[in-house]
Amino acid sequence: MLAFNTPMESILQIAQRARSQRLSQNLSRKTLAKISGVPEASIKRFEQTGQIALLSLLKIAYVLGCIESFDPLFAPKENLSLEQILRKERSRGRT
Repeated sequence: MLAFNTPMESILQIAQRARSQRLSQNLSRKTLAKISGVPEASIKRFEQTGQIALLSLLKIAYVLGCIESFDPLFAPKENLSLEQILRKERSRGRT
């Protein structure tokens, strides 16, 4: 889980997971570059440093079959009505 990591730690974990996924599908960087349209040098830099443009990351995720992992990112949160907020029971405090 990425929740307790710094942004840099998260970037490096994502890059490592992408590399692992690429290797598990028996794809070379060159082949992934050809299929995704992302330059091989960008893929190499991403896997080593985590640095990549968002569009390139999404192209790689699409080719590796992981694009749906981005769906919940920045998804709108459910809005509560004032009535729902006022109706909410207290979970802590003195009685």
